[in-house]
Formats: sequence, C-alpha cells, structure tokens
Amino acid sequence: MGLGGVPALAFQADNEQGVACPGLAQAVGSAPASRPGQGRRIGVQKNFATVLAEIAAGEAAGKPIEIWFQDEARIGQKNKITRRWARRGSRPSAPHDQRTRSAYIFGAICPAEGKGATLVLPRCTTAAMALHLIEISSAVAPGAHAVLLLDQAGWHMTGKLSVPANITLLPLPAKSPELNPVENIWQFMRDNWLSNRVFTSYEDIIVSISTQS
Repeated sequence: MGLGGVPALAFQADNEQGVACPGLAQAVGSAPASRPGQGRRIGVQKNFATVLAEIAAGEAAGKPIEIWFQDEARIGQKNKITRRWARRGSRPSAPHDQRTRSAYIFGAICPAEGKGATLVLPRCTTAAMALHLIEISSAVAPGAHAVLLLDQAGWHMTGKLSVPANITLLPLPAKSPELNPVENIWQFMRDNWLSNRVFTSYEDIIVSISTQS
C-alpha cells in the first residue's frame, strides 16, 4: 500500500475536482507515458465482450488484457454503527463520534490475477485520482494492458485526468455499485474493523486503514 498521509490540516472537502494540494505531491512510482483525457469509452451498457474486443484491437494493440475494478471509500471520525454479537437479552453500546476528520482509500483490484493497488489520500480530486492511476499502472504486468472499470465520479471522467498509456477507463452504468466488487471490500472492512469505534485523530485514521488494508 502506498500512503498519502499528510498533517491533519483542513483537507476534508469532497468532490473538489482538479485541485492539487501539498499532500498529493509525493512520488508513487514510475509508469508508462500518460495521455490526458483519453482512454475512456461509453461504458458497459454496450456488450462487454464487444467493448473488450475493440480495446484489444485498439488501445491494447493485441497485448494481454487485465480486468481491474476501482473505487474510493471515505473513512472518518463520524463513523458508522454496524451489527455486533452480544449476549441474548443484553443491550450493547457502541461509540459514535461527531467529529469530521477523514481520509480516503483509493482501491483497485484485478481478481483474475490476485493483484491490488491502494493509496490512502486526504481527499478525492483529479490530482488524487491521477496518483492512483500511476499506482495501478505500475501493478499491471509488463507488456499487458489494463481495462479499469469504475463509476462515473467527476474526478474519474474529467478531461483533465492524465491516463497512463497501459490503462483504458471503462465507466460503469450510473447508480450500479453492485457491479463493482471493490464495494464488497469496503463493506467487509467497515463491518469487521472500521465501524463501532472512535478515531482520536487524522493520524489514527491513517494508521488504522494501513493496518487493515
């Protein structure tokens, strides 16, 4: 996992597209050349096999294709309360914080190859997404091409996003989280490790995420 932990400043604004900040300037690793605003298609409403064939003949240029999935999850002090085991008839309590410091897990998986690429960053922006694409790009097998399925968040679809040459972005249909297996990972982490607890600080959030991811 790459960590983008930064000092606990006011880095909690969501959906702030295209805005870089000091916490996002770290080097993640080398990657093939990028192409701004390219590598995206109409999405999987079209026959998926047909789209893959088009990518294989086009952007992938006959290279082996890896299918990746990507998503983000916000983890913060204002946490969720989930079900928990307790003695029958008892009324267990769970802590619930009202503070609002948070961090974001940028996660991507390639189930067929058993690979993943993760960053922990202070916010979701175009700059943060660009860093995650570089991390994913470095995890793609040499000589292969990645088709990355992801939702239609603004920082995924903006033309300002630089996409590594070995990645093609493929948007999922709107409002269909059930098509993205990364959502199951977030749910598992919340159910087992990240809910029913209080994070004392931004640094505590970063440490907890990195320990369990």
